[in-house]
Amino acid sequence: MKSLLIALAIALAPVLAWGNPDLVKKEFEKRYPDIKVDKVTKTGFGDVWEIFANGEILYVDEKVTYLLIGTLVNASNKENVTEKRLTKLTAINFNELPLHNAIKLVRGDGSRKLAIFEDPNCGYCKRFERDLNAIDNITAYIFPYPILSPDSMEKSKQVWCAPNRLQAWQDLMLRDRPVSGKSNCDNPIEAIYLYGQKQRIQGTPVTIFENGERASGALPKDQLEARIAAASAKPVALK
Repeated sequence: MKSLLIALAIALAPVLAWGNPDLVKKEFEKRYPDIKVDKVTKTGFGDVWEIFANGEILYVDEKVTYLLIGTLVNASNKENVTEKRLTKLTAINFNELPLHNAIKLVRGDGSRKLAIFEDPNCGYCKRFERDLNAIDNITAYIFPYPILSPDSMEKSKQVWCAPNRLQAWQDLMLRDRPVSGKSNCDNPIEAIYLYGQKQRIQGTPVTIFENGERASGALPKDQLEARIAAASAKPVALK
């Protein structure tokens, strides 16, 4: 009996080893040293492992013989597995956002919350701002996030240094009025930039909803309203 158990242990050793996410991670990083892996998870779909890196999901087999870059769909129910997992993996605890560094916009009773990262030179952000200002009963925390050019950094600092930050921001984004004034006051713009980079916010606008989910791009008004309503009613399970 003892010899049989030893034989089984030897036979199963390779399987158990390769079933270890740490070993899958090690093998992946050996083959792709330029990609920093954040998380490795076994999927429920055969010999498929999920690699979360640089804010994206990749798929490999357990020995990293194959690499899939794309969307994984559950054929039985047509569920977008990749999208669902990204929603969870990229979620941010809303209460941990540096809200004291944001420009605060309140409409109506302000009961529903969201945060937005926007570059002052981003055309999509300006379109998004128009839709945002047509939605009632929200508190929006706007983070000037200068990623497009050095001029974006200067404008963001000028807005923050203005006597009325919200007015200066809306004049720029909604009315195309150039921002002016000093930019050398004590401001959090560089801290916002570093925070956004840490959270892998790579474009603008990016919206963080109250349940922690994020959305990239300028959502149309009806979609934005629907996401705000859903986020206020249902928390998301963070990582």
